[in-house]
Amino acid sequence: MNSDPFRGPTAQQMQETFGETMKQAMSAMSGAGLPQLGVPAMGGATLPQVQFDPAKLLEIQQSYLKEVTALWNSGLQPSAGNGAVADRRFSAEAWHSNPVAQFSAASYLLNARTLMGLAEAVQGDEKTKARLRFAVEQAMAAAAPSNFLALNAEAQKKAIDTQGESIAQGLTNLLHDMKQGHVSMTDERVFEIGKNVATTEGAVVFENEFFQLIEYKPLTAKVHERPFLLVPPCINKYYILDLQPENSLIRYAVAQGNRTFVVSWRNPDESMAEKTWDDYIEHAAIKAIEVTQEITGAKTINALGFCVGGTILATALAVLAARGEKPVTSATFLTSLLDFSDTGILDIFIDEQSVAFREMQMGQGGLLKGQDLASTFSFLRPNDLVWNYVVGNYLKGETPPPFDLLYWNSDSTNLPGPFYAWYLRNTYFENKLSKPGALTVCGEKIDLRKVDMPVYIYGSREDHIVPVGGAYASTQVLPGKKRFVMGASGHIAGVINPPAKKKRSYWTTGGAANAKLPASHADWLKSAKEHPGSWWTDWSDWLKGHAGKEIAAPKTYGSRKYKAIEPAPGRYVKAKA
Repeated sequence: MNSDPFRGPTAQQMQETFGETMKQAMSAMSGAGLPQLGVPAMGGATLPQVQFDPAKLLEIQQSYLKEVTALWNSGLQPSAGNGAVADRRFSAEAWHSNPVAQFSAASYLLNARTLMGLAEAVQGDEKTKARLRFAVEQAMAAAAPSNFLALNAEAQKKAIDTQGESIAQGLTNLLHDMKQGHVSMTDERVFEIGKNVATTEGAVVFENEFFQLIEYKPLTAKVHERPFLLVPPCINKYYILDLQPENSLIRYAVAQGNRTFVVSWRNPDESMAEKTWDDYIEHAAIKAIEVTQEITGAKTINALGFCVGGTILATALAVLAARGEKPVTSATFLTSLLDFSDTGILDIFIDEQSVAFREMQMGQGGLLKGQDLASTFSFLRPNDLVWNYVVGNYLKGETPPPFDLLYWNSDSTNLPGPFYAWYLRNTYFENKLSKPGALTVCGEKIDLRKVDMPVYIYGSREDHIVPVGGAYASTQVLPGKKRFVMGASGHIAGVINPPAKKKRSYWTTGGAANAKLPASHADWLKSAKEHPGSWWTDWSDWLKGHAGKEIAAPKTYGSRKYKAIEPAPGRYVKAKA
């Protein structure tokens, strides 16, 4: 903001600065792949006409004047303590000891706060305000002085200390990442699927063009008579549930005496470019339930759906219920949306224009590339999942440490265009899944009120992909006995929280059945009790109540009809997007 610091910027200057920042943000969003969730390229988009709350604008002006005056009066003194150290991007000693760098960081943080304040002061509907906040966040994250070698004191010091070796290594890292098509978040050379991730012993016992079904080797002499099927999200690979032995939800389920099966989705290629939502329900979710029943001889099974896998599982159960079939005794939904009234930050990408664009682009055929989708999710947390690695990898020449979760996060999957376009319109945009009879899937009008079974519903308190309120909303849609549990942390870290780590906590209310649940998550939280550790133990105790008696564990995989095809984790999970 170019203005006399002792006079302060005028309202017109602040509005012009905000408008220019918005233009840069829209351009950055378009170039970064952010439209891939639904929004068409916005580089040439017309900015919304915005007005500011006069009182808030005056408050922002006065605050800016006060802070910028204090900043200038502090001079270029390293001891001035101008606040830059509060942000971890500028916390290294090199930023403290270099007064110019410290002043640059403090000026940037002041401008960032002011622009975010302007976004909050905009008068308009909540969706427009959310889009403005998001755009400003993207622009300011990209404009941080830490992202540029000429301004990053820490990277400059490292270049001097290493006699330029860090810069040379940074260029090598940049060329490597350009070749592989994404920014490295971890040292991917350390990991190999089936060797040190996805290692729980098992075998593929069925496959078709949509998925492989993996059966796991029992770890107990006896297993529960009712088998357990996991349906992971098809927008990711299943081994988020089987990273390492110590943090594998799959291995934990097996160790609890469950005869466990998991759907391993195929990574779609051009041969699947015309596959639809109905195909995934009929030939994947329902087929996996049927094969699990046939292999085990069980009349009913227990099932779990994670994220989009939960949406797919619920849809499949509704289709089966419409056909008069109830092959699942109990269902678990982890960070899943059935009622899409609260979709959090993702709502900013969804409107009629964006959905229609996707339908035009790929509604009849095509693929949504996995890397495009992965980039979008990364930019939901730009400082942590994008610019942090740009700075470390390229400006400092560092190799990020090995981390199994981030290796999985970089192992992207494609989606068939018709499947994706249907999903956008009917769930995120029109929220039809939760409306009885509003959708016809696999030839059946579906009604989630007919999915009458005990359910365990889990939401993560800090989830930015499936807000905890959105996860909780399933309690108002499904009619059976319900237990809702909230865990600490986010979409992945909250779910993957093994008991042995003794980390985080979870919240519950009432008895084991949670028979009566209030309409909103906020009301539920008023009577919730916090427990230290992992929600896994609570869930395991609940699942045992629906797993049936114990029987001798099987000594072979599959059955006469379904013989073992290959060892777990199978071929499908190894295919790259």
